[in-house]
Amino acid sequence: MIRGFSTLAAAGALLAATQAQAGLTVCNRTSYRVEAAIGLEKHANVATRGWFRLDPGQCKLLVDGDLDVDMVYVHARTPQLYGSAPMPETGQAELCVRQGDFNFADGRGCPVTQQARFSAAHPGETANGPTVNLAEEADYDDAQARLAGIQRLLAIAGYDAYPIDGVPGARTQAALGKFLSDHKLPADAANQPNFFDTLMAAAANPEGSGFTWCNDTKYTVMAAIGVVEMGAIVTRGWYRVDAGQCLRPDLRGDPHRLYSYGEAVDASGRAIKRDDKVLSWGGNVPLCTRDGKFDLSNHKDCAARGLNSAGFAAIDVGANPATVVRFKEP
Repeated sequence: MIRGFSTLAAAGALLAATQAQAGLTVCNRTSYRVEAAIGLEKHANVATRGWFRLDPGQCKLLVDGDLDVDMVYVHARTPQLYGSAPMPETGQAELCVRQGDFNFADGRGCPVTQQARFSAAHPGETANGPTVNLAEEADYDDAQARLAGIQRLLAIAGYDAYPIDGVPGARTQAALGKFLSDHKLPADAANQPNFFDTLMAAAANPEGSGFTWCNDTKYTVMAAIGVVEMGAIVTRGWYRVDAGQCLRPDLRGDPHRLYSYGEAVDASGRAIKRDDKVLSWGGNVPLCTRDGKFDLSNHKDCAARGLNSAGFAAIDVGANPATVVRFKEP
């Protein structure tokens, strides 16, 4: 089971090459669209640049010309559409970023609130020159990563493309064929450069079967999902559902029962309270959560383990394949 990116472990592997070439290429060998930022260190100074969008299976030349640096750092993030995507929270350096495109000559000269954690990468020599690979535990090659990325977005959009494994099986082909037919796209659309834009748009506004949260409030809602896996309830969060928007969490397998929880937050991410109670939507099934992204399967003694406890609502989705949970103001 994929639990997270390999923190650039594959990225640092040295590959055989006949001759080093100029520039720096980054390849996305994950099943997620990512936005990457790089840090280039020379004589103790680090310059940071971003954001560079990379679709699954895509490589991009991010630095053109001589790569005259002492160290390369990389940070990657995924769109909120994926919810609790497995982005690593660890790294060797806290460097400057911002929401829009940026190019900071001094990547350390900013407040802590504008910094992100970057991982050190040792580019391998390839035919394209120094290359860093963003990888996940499945260890996809470029073609497998692209297909796995298509499978993942098809699943979020409500099409049965499981398992997400980068293998072109009959179920994936049927799901892809139905998607193309539903959206009146040509048979070769999946091979076009803009296909991930089409998939992302469909996943952001899912139709048909599947489980969906819709936020009918004026607040941002951070949501968490619980799914039974191997006999235990696994909770994952947080998924950001903006006001007036719907979001379909990335579910694994074909669960018949889900557990849902959501709470309203302000612009700083703090829980909104009404009469000293958090404005939330859930039920009476106590399960563990925590601040920041999480993936938890042990729900005993949450507080004793430094975790939070929230009441999740149990939802039977087996008899209703198109289930929508709406967050409404009381």
